[in-house]
Amino acid sequence: MAGVKESSHIRLEVEAALAEVERLQNNRAYRDACGLFYIEGVRNFVQAIDNRFDISTILFSEKLLTAPLARKLVRNARRSGVRCINLTPEQFRRISRTERASGVGAIAHQPWFKLPDISPQMGLCWVVLENVRSPGNLGTLIRTSEAVGGAGFILIGGRVDPFDPDVIRASMSAILCQKFVRTNLSELRRFLHHHRCPCIGASPDGNIDLHQFNYPDSTLLFLGEERQGLTQQQRELCQDLVRIPMVGTADSLNLAVAGSLLMYEVYRARRSSC
Repeated sequence: MAGVKESSHIRLEVEAALAEVERLQNNRAYRDACGLFYIEGVRNFVQAIDNRFDISTILFSEKLLTAPLARKLVRNARRSGVRCINLTPEQFRRISRTERASGVGAIAHQPWFKLPDISPQMGLCWVVLENVRSPGNLGTLIRTSEAVGGAGFILIGGRVDPFDPDVIRASMSAILCQKFVRTNLSELRRFLHHHRCPCIGASPDGNIDLHQFNYPDSTLLFLGEERQGLTQQQRELCQDLVRIPMVGTADSLNLAVAGSLLMYEVYRARRSSC
C-alpha cells in the first residue's frame, strides 16, 4: 500500500507542476500575482543558474536531457534542496514550446528592481518603455541591450511584460542577464532630477541625427510605442530627441530595429571617446 500511495503522490505532484507551468505560460495575471515565470531550454537554464536566479522548481526529463552540464546542474540543485521533478518525454513535450524539446525547464521568481536601487551609471545605457505591441520586438530589444552591455529596462506602468513566453524566446536567454524596473512617469522624473541625467528620446521629428548627438555618460533611451511613437508626456520627459536618418520613402522603422540602431550608436560613441 505504501508504494501505491507514493506513486499516487508523485503523479499528483507531476500534474500540479505541469498545470502551474501551463498557467505561467498562458496567464499573465497569474504570472503577475505569483511573481513567477517559466524558462525552457539548456541555454536558459544554465544562464539562470549562473546568474543566481531564485528557482523554485526544476522540471526535467532524464531521457530527453542529454547535455552533461545541464544534467550536472540539475543534480547540484537537487542536492541543495531545490524541488526537481523528473518527467517522461511525453509529459515534458506537453509543456514544451520549442521545436525540439531539450528536456529541462525551470520555474523562477521574477527579478524586479526598484528605481531607487539602480543607478544611471550601470552598464552602457538603460532603455525606457511604456508600451510595446509585439513581444518579438521587446525580446529583440532585450537581446540587443545585452549584446551592447546595456544595464536593462525601465518600464513605465504595467503594460509591458518582459516575462511573456514569447518575449523570453525572442530574447534568446538575454533576459536573464538584464535588470528590470517598473515605475511611473512621476517617479522617473524625480529620478532623473536627483541623478542630474538626461533622458534621450527617439523620434522621426528629432532635432538631431543619432550619429551627430553627443551622448552623455549616463544614458537613458526612451522608445515610443510601435504605431504612435512617443506621447506628449513622454516627449516632455526627454531632454533631447534624436532621429534616425532615412532617405527612402519609409517614414519610420520597426521599433526593435530603431532601438537596436540607437543602442549601437551609443556603444559606438562611447567606444570612440575612450
